[in-house]
Amino acid sequence: MTPEERQSVLRTLRSPKLLKTEVLAGLVVALALIPEALAFSVIAGVDPRIGLFSAFTMAVTISFLGGRPAMISAATGAVALVIAPLVASHGVNYMIAAVLLAGVVQVLLAVLGVAKLMRFIPRQVMVGFVNALAILILVAQVPELLGVPWLVYPLVALGLLIVFGLPRLTTAVPASLVAIVVLTAITVGASLTVPTVGDKGELPESLPSLLLPDVPFSLDTLQVIFPYALAVAFVGLLESLMTAKLVDDVTDTRSNKTREAWGQGAANIVTGFFGGMGGCAMIGQTMINVKASGARTRISTFLAGVFLLVLVVVFGDVVAVIPMAALVAVMIFVAVASFDWHSIRPSTLKMMPKSETAVMLATVAVTVWSHNLAIGVGVGVLVAMVLFARRVAHFVTVDRTVDDDGAVATYTVNGELFFASSNDLYSQFEYVRDPARVVIDLSGSHVWDASTVAALDAVTEKYRRRGTEVQIAGLNDASVQMRNRMTGKLG
Repeated sequence: MTPEERQSVLRTLRSPKLLKTEVLAGLVVALALIPEALAFSVIAGVDPRIGLFSAFTMAVTISFLGGRPAMISAATGAVALVIAPLVASHGVNYMIAAVLLAGVVQVLLAVLGVAKLMRFIPRQVMVGFVNALAILILVAQVPELLGVPWLVYPLVALGLLIVFGLPRLTTAVPASLVAIVVLTAITVGASLTVPTVGDKGELPESLPSLLLPDVPFSLDTLQVIFPYALAVAFVGLLESLMTAKLVDDVTDTRSNKTREAWGQGAANIVTGFFGGMGGCAMIGQTMINVKASGARTRISTFLAGVFLLVLVVVFGDVVAVIPMAALVAVMIFVAVASFDWHSIRPSTLKMMPKSETAVMLATVAVTVWSHNLAIGVGVGVLVAMVLFARRVAHFVTVDRTVDDDGAVATYTVNGELFFASSNDLYSQFEYVRDPARVVIDLSGSHVWDASTVAALDAVTEKYRRRGTEVQIAGLNDASVQMRNRMTGKLG
């Protein structure tokens, strides 16, 4: 914990008002985590208790080791989708071994500086990531609204009225918690028959215990679990670091991405030793914590994990009667609040370059289609790279001038020379018309890669075959060093 974070925690502990915000935020998040953890357990094909214990161990561990205060980590759908085939083919013990290995991989990636790669993710990919996640959160609520008693709909409507309307009157108590309490009181008091949290699965009655996976410690086992561990590590880190960056923007504070990376790894290792299914940051619950409830410190994250365990083990009977309608209303609010509405305003779309809009839409489309944030972000970054390379390539110009006596032709090249812009450089010269001496002036350019060196070699070789003398002038020091190192050696 940094000195600033320590001061923030101490200030919160001394202030009843700030502490109340953190405590109530943790309670709301814990209530929202229960059905999510149960649902993800079903996706992964494991006992519901595994998902609940994973949510507890991830949240508590990351509250101490993570680099982003107030961010919530728990069992997630992205990780559940990755490990589900392994559970189906080899069982829970192999899953636990894969989670432990994934944690080790994440720690190693953190040491290698993987968090620094976040700066290569364009803003429009981030916008697409947020918008896609909001859509996925909204879509995830649809099954809770289909084939249910008609009473669910007025309950959801009342819940939405509370979560959207109460903050206009007071922010003393989180509107999400009020919605959960009010709707639960109505359903219990009126004995309404509607879907509840208890319908999602059996709640545990005891604490989790330490264990080691019952698998052979052999190369064969490693070959089975390593692909899944690698996928869990990358998906978990990407989702966690993207969420951390989003929380940075929401709270106007900075976080330690490297610490968050190895903190996620350590949390997965701890979760694995308790027989959990692993996880990563959860943007929906994080937005409930940060945006809907106003939490800002590690206290809320820690209490979310503790409250979750207490609720399901001690007050399981009470939690079981919470209507799903209340949690659906809360998640719809989170989806609406998370979506970047400014990004789709006509004025914004008119002002924004079409390539930037294309990047955002590609990220949204692929994420929603695949239900995998990692794939969506990867495609978004790839589209951004291709469109950027294409756009920059058009900035390169080649101008030809001939001196008064016609003895020397000078080609002035301006712009950044790399694979996208230099591949057609070969065709920009008039080999037949040029005199016996040609000067290629690159003082307004920079040589970035081997493709450019190869293109220059091809140009000079074609002139050489025609008996034309070529002089390449104006290269800066870095370009000279690259060309001297590679020229004539690229085939």
